[in-house]
Amino acid sequence: MRKRSHRSRVVLALVVAAVVGLAGCDAVGGDSPAPSDAAKPSPSPTPLWDRSPSSVAAVGDSITRAFDACDVLSDCPEASWATGSSAEVDSLAVRLLGRAGAAERSWNYAVSGARMADLPGQMARAVRRKPQLVTVLVGANDACRPTPSAMTPVSAFRADFEDALRSLRKALPKAQVFVASVPDLKRLWSEGRTSPMARQVWQLGICPSMLGDANALDTAATLRRDTVQKRVEDYNKVLKEVCARDERCRYDGGAVYDYRFGTAQLSRWDYFHPSVNGQARLAEIAYRTVTAKNP
Repeated sequence: MRKRSHRSRVVLALVVAAVVGLAGCDAVGGDSPAPSDAAKPSPSPTPLWDRSPSSVAAVGDSITRAFDACDVLSDCPEASWATGSSAEVDSLAVRLLGRAGAAERSWNYAVSGARMADLPGQMARAVRRKPQLVTVLVGANDACRPTPSAMTPVSAFRADFEDALRSLRKALPKAQVFVASVPDLKRLWSEGRTSPMARQVWQLGICPSMLGDANALDTAATLRRDTVQKRVEDYNKVLKEVCARDERCRYDGGAVYDYRFGTAQLSRWDYFHPSVNGQARLAEIAYRTVTAKNP
């Protein structure tokens, strides 16, 4: 009897142990990993922003075409801050892809004279290349009109920018976008107005809303320039707000607008577009923004 009782207790103990073990598994969940597996770190999620994209397409205006950077009245795409091959500029594409990679996997769809209304069409052409990164720098021509009243309304500027991003997202949901702020046009006036050559060139009709009658300091001229400057600030606010709603879009935080450029960064032919030196500074700003750990 004692042996049978002892044997019964052993069996009971084994049954209890088995039940406790099963209860422990159920507490974790039938599909849960064993404790040793649970201790392993889970794989990091793929980041939304890739700091080393493998291809670049550029859209925008004459700044991205490097107009008047190399020769008078002509585009110089090899000096473009976005996709150029010039060693003096060291463009964003070269910095990201290397010189050979930039030659094969970067494309410039910017057009001199373009305004924000032209961006949706440029974007439609750019997406055919399926770039991993698209750069946007546009807006100066929207402010540089014959008169302040002819400037692009802020509402239209916003609608066209939103349209361009929608077309990109429809075609390439995971493509990244770098958006540069519109440059400080009033600083351009203040830097160039002391140069007789700049004033003479500006009289030919370069950005008359800001640069016309460069020596005039009367109330009307001051109000005109302040109105243009306010419009540029409003454009930059739109770029910031629209970009912020897209998780794969990075705005430069106003870095291009805030850059304290001098005459060395301006074309020696028109004192308006960036020189080769100015293009290099734009490339630095773009690369810093694109490769930053946080926006």
